[in-house]
Amino acid sequence: MTYPIRPITEAEWPAFSDVLSEGFGWSGTPEQLARWKAGTEFDRTLAAFDGPVVAGVTGIHSFTMTVPGGQLPTAGVTAVSVLPSHRRRGVLTSLMHRQLNDVYERGEPIAALYASESVIYGRFGYGRAADDLTFRIDTHRSAFVRSAPQDPALRLTVAKPAERRADLKQVYDAQVTSRPGQYERSENFWVGVLADEEFDRHGAGQLRCLIAEDERGVRGYALFRVNPTWNDGLADGELRLNELYALDPAAHALLWRGVLDRDLVTKVVAWGRPIDDPITQLLADPRQLHARWGDELWVRVVDVQRALSSRAYAAPVDVVVEVGDDVCPWNARRWRLTADASGAEVKPTEEEADLALPVASLGGAYLGAGALSAQLDAGLVRERTAGAVRALAAAMSWNPKPWAGNVF
Repeated sequence: MTYPIRPITEAEWPAFSDVLSEGFGWSGTPEQLARWKAGTEFDRTLAAFDGPVVAGVTGIHSFTMTVPGGQLPTAGVTAVSVLPSHRRRGVLTSLMHRQLNDVYERGEPIAALYASESVIYGRFGYGRAADDLTFRIDTHRSAFVRSAPQDPALRLTVAKPAERRADLKQVYDAQVTSRPGQYERSENFWVGVLADEEFDRHGAGQLRCLIAEDERGVRGYALFRVNPTWNDGLADGELRLNELYALDPAAHALLWRGVLDRDLVTKVVAWGRPIDDPITQLLADPRQLHARWGDELWVRVVDVQRALSSRAYAAPVDVVVEVGDDVCPWNARRWRLTADASGAEVKPTEEEADLALPVASLGGAYLGAGALSAQLDAGLVRERTAGAVRALAAAMSWNPKPWAGNVF
C-alpha cells in the first residue's frame, strides 16, 4: 500500500502527538505537549495518512551543528513513530525516504538523530557517529589525582538556574564550536533544559545549579537534581547530573568537585557524558567511574560532495572513495577526496576506487569518531589500495571526540 505523505497543519497536531504517544508508550501532560508543540517546525513535519488516519510521523529541528573545523546546517530528525496498527507496511520507509529527499532539496548536507532503537536507522544510511558514557561514581572514593588543575581565583556559586539563564547560555555558546556534534540551542530548547515542573523531575528534587566564576565572569556551570534518600538512618542521596559545561580545565575540575562533594550524597549518576570527558582522567581511582557505554548521535550524509568538502581534516589525504547509497542515488558513485590543512576538494570521478563503503559508514566517521579502521576489520569497508582506509581514517579522525549532549 502507498500512503500520502505531507506536512501536518497546526490543527492536526493532536493526531500527530497521538501517534507519538502510541509509538513511545508515553502520555504527556498538557504542559509537556504545549512545550513540545511550541518547538515544532510544522513545515518540517511529515505525516503518512491512511485515509483520515495519521499512520506515521516524523519531524525535524533545523540546527547549526559543529563539525570538524566548522559548523554546518543540519537536519535534526526527531519524533519518528508509526502506529502499532500500521507496522511493517512500509510507512516508516516511505517517511524516511521522503524526509531525506526534502533535506537534500533544502541544501542541508547532513542529518542527525538520537535513536530510540539502535537497530532501526542503519538501513536508511545513518551511521553511529558519537558514543557516550554514563558514570555511577561513589562519592566517598572520588578523590582526584594530585595534579588536578586548580585556580585560586575561581569560586563556586549556588544559583537558581532560571535566574542565571543568560550566564548559562553564555557558557554554552562559548564552547559549542569546540566539539563536533554539539548544536546551537534555540530559545525553546533552553526552556526544555531548564524545565522544572514535577513531571520533569522523574522522582528527584528540583533543578539545581552550580556556577564556576571569577572576577572576569562565568567559566562553567553544572545542572543537577538530588534524590535525598536514607538507609538505616544514614544519608544515601543520589545526585543526577544533567549538564556540566566549562570553558577551561580548572573550571571543569571545580564543577566536578562541587557535585561529588555535595553533602548527604553518596553517589553521582552522570548520564550520557562524552567518552573523553576529563573526569575519566581526573579520578585517582578510575575504576570508581563504573562506566556504561552507549551509542549517542547518529549521522546521515545526505550530500556527500558538500559534506566532505565542508569539514576539516586532521591529516592530508588523497583517495578515491566509492560510496554505496540505496536511498540517496545522487551519492552512489566514486568521489575523489583531496584534503590538507588548506581545505578539501571533492569531485565525482571515473577513476578506480581505493576503497568502497556504504554511506552509513561514512556517516559514522563524519564527525571524527574514528571507526573506519574497525569497520575495515569487521568487513564493512572494502580496501582496494593498501593503506587507503588507514589514510582516510587518520584524516577524518578528530579530537575532542564527537558528542551532542542533549537529546532532541
